[in-house]
Amino acid sequence: MNKVLLFNPKSAEKKYRIPNSILNIAASVDGKYDWAIIDGNCELDPIQKIESYLNTGEYKYLGFTVMPGPQLRQAIIAAKLIKERFPHTKMIWGGYFPSNHSDSVLYSGYVDFIINGPGDHAFPLLVDALENDEPFEFIKNLIYKDSRDGKIFKTAKEDLIDQDSLPPLPYDKLNNFYNLTKFLGKTYLGEKTMAYHSSIGCPFTCSFCAVVPIYEARWKAKSAQNVYKDVKYIKDKWGADSIEFHDNNFFVSEKRAVEFSRLIAPENMTWWGMARIDTMSKFKDSSLQAIRDAGCKCIFFGAESGNNAILEQMDKGGTQTGDQIIEFAERLKKFDIIPEYSFVLGTPAPTPEQVQAQIDFEIDFIKQVKAVNPKTEIIIYTYSPVPTPGSELYKQVLESGFKFPQTLEDWISPAWENFDLRKNPLTPWLTPEMIDRIRNFETVLNGVYPTVTDIRMSELKKKTIRLLSAIRYRANLYQYPYEIKLLQRFWKYRQPEIQGF
Repeated sequence: MNKVLLFNPKSAEKKYRIPNSILNIAASVDGKYDWAIIDGNCELDPIQKIESYLNTGEYKYLGFTVMPGPQLRQAIIAAKLIKERFPHTKMIWGGYFPSNHSDSVLYSGYVDFIINGPGDHAFPLLVDALENDEPFEFIKNLIYKDSRDGKIFKTAKEDLIDQDSLPPLPYDKLNNFYNLTKFLGKTYLGEKTMAYHSSIGCPFTCSFCAVVPIYEARWKAKSAQNVYKDVKYIKDKWGADSIEFHDNNFFVSEKRAVEFSRLIAPENMTWWGMARIDTMSKFKDSSLQAIRDAGCKCIFFGAESGNNAILEQMDKGGTQTGDQIIEFAERLKKFDIIPEYSFVLGTPAPTPEQVQAQIDFEIDFIKQVKAVNPKTEIIIYTYSPVPTPGSELYKQVLESGFKFPQTLEDWISPAWENFDLRKNPLTPWLTPEMIDRIRNFETVLNGVYPTVTDIRMSELKKKTIRLLSAIRYRANLYQYPYEIKLLQRFWKYRQPEIQGF
């Protein structure tokens, strides 16, 4: 009775991806402990499926990966029921949510351990210690509740592992549980889009980012050669024709990005990844051209704000400025690479008037970006606090009276689920009128510039919604855009920030 059951809670209605996070944990125990994977995206009743494994009496360890947002609801409901019915199991959670909200998770009473960051070493070492009744207090990257006094204890952080030294992901074994082609969905990029992580972490310390407390400005990547080998394997065996790189920051190294581009170019695959504007603005023209020639169609950038003071407030770091954001959007036009810019509206300020002025500034700035490069995809979020200890922004958040939920059950209330999607910030300094202005502008913007990533929306539909929205956009009339909302709802307009491609 020492098998490992790994659970990937539901994260998408339709276009789910290869469960890379949980597959990494499977790779870490493969050959040492028998394991099985349950993907909540592929199961009508994942809890029943989990119970069917546990009823065999062979599985003792349950590993959950839990991201904020959609995964959280299924993870909480499943964990609570399973722990009640199978109290002997050891429940181990990993992912951004438990790492950043460890008190809520561990005081729930049904999660035993949290993997705080990468689990490639921590997870198998923890299972070894529990199996052999040995101490686990010195295993790095753990968070747990002390059985003697109930206090939460965090062990030291491990240095980031050389990614090329890790075992390959067990794609073939995953295929024994679920046909791997299920995870290759049709997207804007291609007919069979695969998801892949080629690196972990990010070398920056933005105070609004959930990655920062976990990786602490560290970044490690697989070599371009090994990334290419993995991608080509899935292409040749299961027919993948496009790639979403889910790295927090794929383009940290210009040399690696160009080397990968030259390797993948003959495969005729299209792809997408995430980057920083101030990093890629330093890339040579020849590098950007090589990246585009290799099939890169679109790159996501955290623009965040066109206001340099706000960028400083966010601890954005680097050299990014408002002028640079606009200049780089214009520069990418000649390479036919679509910049996908995210903006965060509604950061804290001393007075409501200043908060409103910031929102109005960002709306005008976004329109400037669209003027220089209409193809720029715009993603709009409202600012949602992230517990980044020591950051000035988080201090301002706490001083305003903002508080996170105290229990896991509170986290799955409708209001807090929307909070995790950065749609309902529940922040004291944002009034309903401010949020309405942000959302209404977003509606009009998406009417004038429907996202290219919505592959279901015909050109006729796009033309119709543009005509309805253009007058509002030009005249800055954003209130009550009911006619646009009605069409978007009727045509099931896809928002990339919530639904992906």
